[in-house]
Amino acid sequence: MKAVVYKEPFSVAVEDVEDPRIEDPTDAVIRITSTAICGSDLHMYEGRTDAEPGIVFGHENMGVVEAVGSGVASVKEGDRVVLPFNVACGFCRNCEARQTAFCLTVNPGYAGGAYGYVGMGPYSGGQAEYLRVPFADFNALQLPPGDEHEADFAMLADIFPTGYHATEMAEVKPGDTVAVYGAGPVGLMAAYSAMLRGAERVFCVDKVASRLSLAEEIGAIPVNFAETDPVEFIVDQTEGLGSDKGIDAVGYQATVSGGDEEQPAIVLNQLVGTVRHTGLIGTVGLYLSSDPGAPSDEAKQGRLLLEMGRFFEKGLRMGTGQANAKKYNKELRDLIVAGRARPSFVVSKELPLDDAPDAYRRFDNREEGYSKVVLHP
Repeated sequence: MKAVVYKEPFSVAVEDVEDPRIEDPTDAVIRITSTAICGSDLHMYEGRTDAEPGIVFGHENMGVVEAVGSGVASVKEGDRVVLPFNVACGFCRNCEARQTAFCLTVNPGYAGGAYGYVGMGPYSGGQAEYLRVPFADFNALQLPPGDEHEADFAMLADIFPTGYHATEMAEVKPGDTVAVYGAGPVGLMAAYSAMLRGAERVFCVDKVASRLSLAEEIGAIPVNFAETDPVEFIVDQTEGLGSDKGIDAVGYQATVSGGDEEQPAIVLNQLVGTVRHTGLIGTVGLYLSSDPGAPSDEAKQGRLLLEMGRFFEKGLRMGTGQANAKKYNKELRDLIVAGRARPSFVVSKELPLDDAPDAYRRFDNREEGYSKVVLHP
């Protein structure tokens, strides 16, 4: 089959690789119909991880079941399904607590597994024609048959649950003011989720005009940090108190205004300044414990200078970590089916799998029109 294979920093290729097969009785094999490129894929693409050449990328996957193992009970051939990016067993202590991002079974020696991502277990990615799905009864979310809502349902694999997870950690409730730093796909999903949860006002901070325009289209207040201090602006707009809740959808590759210099802790510290006393922060932006491309020796080891004193003085609380996608995806699926949610508004391009190398290059360059790319094998 054809698949997107990592070659070296800033280089992927579509190559022939071995077809997946049923390896365990609880496995399924699906034919991929949609698979998306994620911002976290760029960390491997740019050579900022220890990903080995040959890894098949892709953790945002959906398709149709082609085969099931003898131990699969609820999923059957022909089912249309979407896969949470978290590979999880369903029966360990963390999975039973709905903390599927931290499954204790699927990746020995580490809590959590994922498709097509370095350090997240031996699971090939789905930017390919076919994909092996372990623990299929637990991991495969069944969808209505046909091809309706294809792009919407594809967002259930990662970014919609991840954005929603940010609002869950921040405990966004009706009437809240929410500051979302980052208007990429995850940040937009966080802003969208905050509004679904009844937030009164949502501020979206970024510097990319097309992203800010999209934020405004869904009802958020765009804040261009290249033109104004976002902390001062949001505090001023909230009667000097600060927002009730804050969300970090940027992570360690944050940059400062006026250039491309990375300051890995800047968004966390801006949120400390933005969120009111006793407020909550949800952090879904990725922070790595090892980043050879970081701007300082400390940052290369995941050690950041957080304004902990101010954080403590304000009585702030913060939730962090990868989203437990399965915790939310069924309910979010039902919102899509009911016409209450349309997460595909973030999709900027739908392309054939063969166009993946060019799409990666353009996405990495932040070219307009390549903010969220869905590939169709």
